[in-house]
Amino acid sequence: MRILIAEDEVVLADAIAEGLRLQSLAVDTVYDGETALQRLAVNEYDVLVLDRDLPRVHGDDVCRSVAGSGGDVRVLMLTAAGELHDRVHGLGLGADDYLPKPFAFAELLARIRALGRRARPAAPPVLHRAGLRLDTARREVFRDGQYVGVSRKEFAVLEELLRADGAVVSTEQLLERAWDEHTDPFTNVVRVTVMTLRRKLGPPQVVETVTGVGYQIP
Repeated sequence: MRILIAEDEVVLADAIAEGLRLQSLAVDTVYDGETALQRLAVNEYDVLVLDRDLPRVHGDDVCRSVAGSGGDVRVLMLTAAGELHDRVHGLGLGADDYLPKPFAFAELLARIRALGRRARPAAPPVLHRAGLRLDTARREVFRDGQYVGVSRKEFAVLEELLRADGAVVSTEQLLERAWDEHTDPFTNVVRVTVMTLRRKLGPPQVVETVTGVGYQIP
């Protein structure tokens, strides 16, 4: 998944982002509503973690804009106001979920994953193909029953390839889904990650290169 965090408490925003990256998620962070709308206009996100009290453009207005756009991004609204009428109002603006502060990171992660499943076609929690087994909950990879230790980015790339169910996934799509906006679009990071992933998975090779297009697990 690719996540946008819009939160004006910089320390909190950066801590959430780091925690999500440790879960192999691609995360962008902004600290005001105006920048959030700019990012949403140019990038495709699965989930927007939206603080309600944002400067420049209020979180309520960001939520209304997202809800009115007809896009697929799901909105998880955060706020220090946790009373029933606040939650009802937030959901009435078009938010998909509502989490009052303070919150446990484990609950935030679970809610993000649940919203992510709604943003894209649902995939099973365990993905199988070509002798590979990827457990999205346990963050584990097996090949022919043998555990394979992979990095967070290798896991994210492999998950996207398995989700494609045999279709080709372009380098651009992998950059979009597994990395964040700070990644140089001309970098060879995808090629290097696929190369190390192939080495760890061992022979025979299961991740194939489709020249000029991308990669697939047929």
